Amino acid sequence: MLKKFDVMRSVCFFFQVHQPYRLRTYRFFDIGDNHHYYDEYLNRSIINRVAERCYIPMNNLLIDLIKEYGENFKVSLSITGTAIDQMQQYAPAALKSFQELVATGNVELLAETYSHTLAALKNDEEFRLQVRKHSAKIEELFGQKPTSFLNTEMIYNDEIGASVADMGFKVMLTEGAKHILGWKSPNYLYCNAINPRLKVLLRNYRLSDDIAFRFSERKWNEWPLTADKYANWIKDVGDNEETVNIFVDYETFGEHNWSSTGIFDFMKALPAAIFKDTDFVFSPPSEVANNLQPISAIHVPQPISWADEERDTTAWLGNDLQDEAFDSLYSIAEKMKHVEDPSILRDWQYMQTSDHFYYMCTKWFTDGEVHKYFNPYPSPYEAFMNYMNILSDLIIRVDRYLLAKESLTPKTDANLIGATQ
Repeated sequence: MLKKFDVMRSVCFFFQVHQPYRLRTYRFFDIGDNHHYYDEYLNRSIINRVAERCYIPMNNLLIDLIKEYGENFKVSLSITGTAIDQMQQYAPAALKSFQELVATGNVELLAETYSHTLAALKNDEEFRLQVRKHSAKIEELFGQKPTSFLNTEMIYNDEIGASVADMGFKVMLTEGAKHILGWKSPNYLYCNAINPRLKVLLRNYRLSDDIAFRFSERKWNEWPLTADKYANWIKDVGDNEETVNIFVDYETFGEHNWSSTGIFDFMKALPAAIFKDTDFVFSPPSEVANNLQPISAIHVPQPISWADEERDTTAWLGNDLQDEAFDSLYSIAEKMKHVEDPSILRDWQYMQTSDHFYYMCTKWFTDGEVHKYFNPYPSPYEAFMNYMNILSDLIIRVDRYLLAKESLTPKTDANLIGATQ
């Protein structure tokens, strides 16, 4: 039974569900001839493994918690278009499980870029197109139109926030980066510095990373992490602080931390531990934004993210390899406006997925081990070469398509007059 307090504060749990389309080994001699880019066996194997270990059991656990606690237990999910596409293609039972979870009415679905891209940093028009496509997919499959926004890897600055507000979203989530906050706490609601109508929720990275990265770390001085211990940390939040925003990858449960670590038992016990002697309930972003007033604008002149100790974008755009690949990719953005071929459009979007640039990271200092763990390539240089081979083929396909389209375009009278002069 829940204790009754004068003021109810929120634990805002939001989970990222994402799987990229992993690329097959693509040789130089394939360029211009072979247009199949994806490792189907690897993609099928991974999505089914994660569905079995994480998605389905975690969805069932959340459904049980919702049945037990009703309106006091709500969470939010951001499911990328590439994850949805793979579930539709390889793991339909997992997608059905997510639909059953959302059908409870206690899950808010967030909007983001369809292919989990970095478009917001390069091309606002493509960014908006991807967001519209993702929102349409969410509404089609889940019957819910997102009003809250989570950009790829929580990337945010003032201009991106203003663009998101212009698209009609009410609240956006980003990292509570220390170099931006200074002495301020992430446990309040803020607003965008350019357009104050956009409310901004900030991730509490310490409490989030305690679950995501330290739960199974036996050398951690707080191991083992129990629900009661975690609830006490939340209880210790300042009396005037209004929301604790916890953001982790969904794969934290069952995939990054196996079931044998007790991660599911921890999550199952957490609501009861929090309800026992705190004034917190679990609320999704839209409810937090509706119930609270921003305490101030948050000024973010340079892009931040939730990655690495630096909390910037150098995990994806921090070296010459990444910059060259990124610039080469978006060099065809203008041409893509005239492409209607579904397979080319699909590959263009999948090639924008941020993971491809993450694999090229050469940061071997603060967070090098994390990058090596998530990198399927032997080295960042091989990731770069493979990506650039595929991108070269995609560019050839685009040019061939546009040339063929131009040759089939009927000549107008104006064209003919111009040709005879």
